[in-house]
This record gives sequence, C-alpha cells and structure tokens, in this order.
Amino acid sequence: MTIKYLLDNSYKPSLYKKGDVIYEPGAQPRAVYFIKTGKVRMVTVNDDGKEFIQGIFKSNEYFGEPALLVNKPYLAYTIATQDSEIIVVKGEEFFKMLKEHPDFSMKLIQTLSHRLFYKSMMLEELANEHAEHRIRTLIAYLFKDVEHTQELKVTRQQLADMSGLRVETVIRIIKKLSDQKELKLVRGKIIRI
Repeated sequence: MTIKYLLDNSYKPSLYKKGDVIYEPGAQPRAVYFIKTGKVRMVTVNDDGKEFIQGIFKSNEYFGEPALLVNKPYLAYTIATQDSEIIVVKGEEFFKMLKEHPDFSMKLIQTLSHRLFYKSMMLEELANEHAEHRIRTLIAYLFKDVEHTQELKVTRQQLADMSGLRVETVIRIIKKLSDQKELKLVRGKIIRI
C-alpha cells in the first residue's frame, strides 16, 4: 500500500519525534505503521541494556504487521531514529486493504519473505561465522539496495548492533575491507564501489 494511496483515502500521518517509542515488547498489536517521512529502528534489548537491531525502516516502508497477522504481542521496541511522520492503519482497516487489494497482499508476502530471509541469514552468521565474515555478509546484503559509488546509509554503530559485535571490531573490519578495496571510506561513510 503506497503512502499516496493512504493520504488520498484520508489517512493522516502522526508525528513521532526522534527517540519516541512507537511500541514496545509485550504490547498487543493494534495497527500497521506506514512511514511517510523519517526512519525507525526495531530493536531488542538484552539484560545488560545492549541493543540488537532487528530492522531499520525508512520512508515508504511499513512495520508492525507480523505481530498483527499472528495476533501475538510485539517482541521488540520500535523507536523513531529521526523525526518521522507515520500513518497508523488500524488492524481491521489493514485486513480490509489486504482483501480488497490483492497486489498489496502479494507485496506484503514478498516483504515478509525478504525480512525472513534476512533474519535467517543473520541467525546463521551469528551462530557460525567469525566477525569479519559477519560484516562482509551484512554489508553485501545491505549493498543490494545501494548503487555503485553511493553511500550506505547505516552507521558503524548500527552495523555493530545488527551483527552482535562491538563497534570497535566493526571499525577495524571496515577499515580492512577498505584497504582491500572491497568498499570505500569517505569521511567515515561507507561507499559501494
């Protein structure tokens, strides 16, 4: 479902400020959240307070639908990473859209499949591979949405949070990959070559 469709059908975005929690673990799902502008991260937090990023969502993407579809409480926090305009579509309205728009239903299946693939890939990486291999795999996956010579819009801290590694380890590995000409570093930004 496109943001334009939602706006054309009288859905209004709500403003979430940077740092606002949109939902938290244990809350019952009541809606799906479509991002008009901004960025949101989905994180779990361990007992030591360390975040593990489950996903990052940006403009024209949506989140919150898996818990709603299976009617189970949320397992993670979703937090606005920057000021964001988000259209909240209540559960019954979301299910109606799925029934009335088969093309959207197919897109939802594809989106969920991509997310499942990513989580399966990361689970295998976390269980079996060395730090450098984890970062190589993660960057290769993230680069699929980035054109050559363009910047990867993920920080080294976010890469650490996604891979379960310390940021210092990620920095060292990124530098090594840059030295080996597998990527380019420009003022701390990771560039696809």
